[in-house]
Amino acid sequence: MAQVRLTEVTKHWGLEPAVNRVSFVAEAGTLVVLLGPSGCGKSTTLRLIAGLDDPDAGTIEIAGRNVTDEPPARRGVAMVFQSYALFPHLSVAENIIFGLRVRRLPHRERSARLKRAAEILGLESVLDRKPSQLSGGQQQRVALGRAIVAQTPVCLMDEPLSNLDAKLRSEMRREIRALQRRLGITMIYVTHDQVEAMTMADRVILMRAGRVEQDGSPDALYERPETIFTARFVGSPPMNVLPAILLAGRKGLATGAPFGRDLSTLAFGVRPERMRIAEAGLPARVIAAEYLGADTQVEAQVGENSLIVRIPGRLAAAPGALVHLDWTPGDTHWFDLSSECRIGSTTVDAMPMRR
Repeated sequence: MAQVRLTEVTKHWGLEPAVNRVSFVAEAGTLVVLLGPSGCGKSTTLRLIAGLDDPDAGTIEIAGRNVTDEPPARRGVAMVFQSYALFPHLSVAENIIFGLRVRRLPHRERSARLKRAAEILGLESVLDRKPSQLSGGQQQRVALGRAIVAQTPVCLMDEPLSNLDAKLRSEMRREIRALQRRLGITMIYVTHDQVEAMTMADRVILMRAGRVEQDGSPDALYERPETIFTARFVGSPPMNVLPAILLAGRKGLATGAPFGRDLSTLAFGVRPERMRIAEAGLPARVIAAEYLGADTQVEAQVGENSLIVRIPGRLAAAPGALVHLDWTPGDTHWFDLSSECRIGSTTVDAMPMRR
């Protein structure tokens, strides 16, 4: 097992930084997810770890060794790409052991590693097939097999499930997580899908505009978002974040507001499942109600702001109906509007103001 450490890593494309002073640690044997929207720098960060791109500044350490200037082959990492990168003219078996052939490992060693990988991934019956004869999930397993036979302590994955349908993605999430635990490898996994991050990761590193927005466990990002961006990105549906001035005159709902702060300088956030429709509270107009079986997602409007309320069972409310929203004051998250940071946060007080 190997720890991966990035310290102040920076990479520019032209004048703009794609990765801007990124620092984090992926502890040995853990699954760390780099999460964020397109263009936030997560894939570039992964390529820098792999050695496919060179950083302009900062250091990258793997297993305690500075590999910043080392070529990919000497870093002890395997990488699974979004496109799988399978050779169409080679069989499954040949695709899996291709890297071992290049490294000129003995035939007996190649065969032993292939056999183990095929057993782990359930590919024994398709080893003679070509990639075009496989399903999407089987092709993904072949790409994983190539990483397994490399027997490196670190595995890097760049959005490997984005080409699969929803059901298969769910199955492969569980398989990849189980595989990582079984092999005990350090895995760094890139995705824009926060469901993948929440269900797979030991630690989530949320990125925004080339920087680390928040680094923590999945429950920490969900239960205590340090910025408005985190609050709105993590969660399905995401947290409702609205101007706190909407609570003026509603002492019950404004309970817990930072003492001495004008509501006009604040925003408040409440998770959709923490809100409820009541006889009194914050008035809102129903835009739409989507019945999902176990619950109903109600889209409502408060002034010029829209929000989502998730309630158990079914709600029969026509568009335009007036409802009142209520929640427990302890479920309210408070943010500073100018900095977009959580009030009282100790980790983001020094973050630059975002506008």
